[in-house]
Amino acid sequence: MQNLEGLENRPNYAFVKLDITDSNAVALCFEEIKPDWIIHFAAESHVDRSILGPRAFVDTNIVGTFNLLESARQIWNGNFFEKVFHHISTDEVYGSLGAEGYFHETTAYDPSSPYSASKAASDHLVSAYFRTYGVPTKITNCSNNYGPRHFPEKLIPLMILNCLNRKPLPVYGKGENIRDWLYVDDHCDAIWEVATRGRVGETYNIGGASEIKNIDVVHAVIKVVSEETGCPIDRLESLINFVTDRPGHDLRYAIDFSKIKNELGWQPKETFESGLRKTVRWYLDNTSWVKSVQSGDYRNWMQVQYNQGQ
Repeated sequence: MQNLEGLENRPNYAFVKLDITDSNAVALCFEEIKPDWIIHFAAESHVDRSILGPRAFVDTNIVGTFNLLESARQIWNGNFFEKVFHHISTDEVYGSLGAEGYFHETTAYDPSSPYSASKAASDHLVSAYFRTYGVPTKITNCSNNYGPRHFPEKLIPLMILNCLNRKPLPVYGKGENIRDWLYVDDHCDAIWEVATRGRVGETYNIGGASEIKNIDVVHAVIKVVSEETGCPIDRLESLINFVTDRPGHDLRYAIDFSKIKNELGWQPKETFESGLRKTVRWYLDNTSWVKSVQSGDYRNWMQVQYNQGQ
């Protein structure tokens, strides 16, 4: 809830807490608010969690998306003028790349994990509601986000916080897996461009133009944390701990975002270096936020996954 501070008094803001897998609750919410736009971020998003407990991913990402689509269809009742259902998805639906090539909007889906499979299914539902019912949908598939307020189970904030606390830095396999990193503010700008000016029924890929091996991400975090805190690099480097690779770990993701660039003029503003420094600085300046999200559930998860408490 701290992420929403400062919005409470805005006249166009309301907060409703509900479970999107509860179809009745979603329907009642839509009937009360009567939204013109729906930008659907709600998802279980952590691959590791999906491997240990896939049901929550099926329930939230597939059933939850269906409930939102169905409620939108009912409340709009064929009056789709100036309406938008914008579905936020992931590049993981495309599977894994080899050493060369990029994901395009026309790349065949080939998900590897319960998480990516559930997101692939939700993408197909969104497309089907456009083709079958005419619901004005848009889909964006983005690469790995990072930045302020990133939940600390994810790679970059986990590395930052473990560096600050001098705890082991768990790296899957040899750290050779490659991801494209997208700064969160750049992603928000892209979503706004698609929501306001993108074509209905279309998919747009959003990438950060920052392909980096996981082990190099860890070294980059170490370098910035060392510079920002004065802790010697070699002390932080000694914390790197290679752990057993996770099942179905895709080798490489890389996005061709020429469609959104050519049609809407969007491209990322942050380099990985500039975005990472902003991210490290934010965690250093917001320790109370970090403590607030490191709940008992989070500590239990870290113990199960990496054998380390928080």
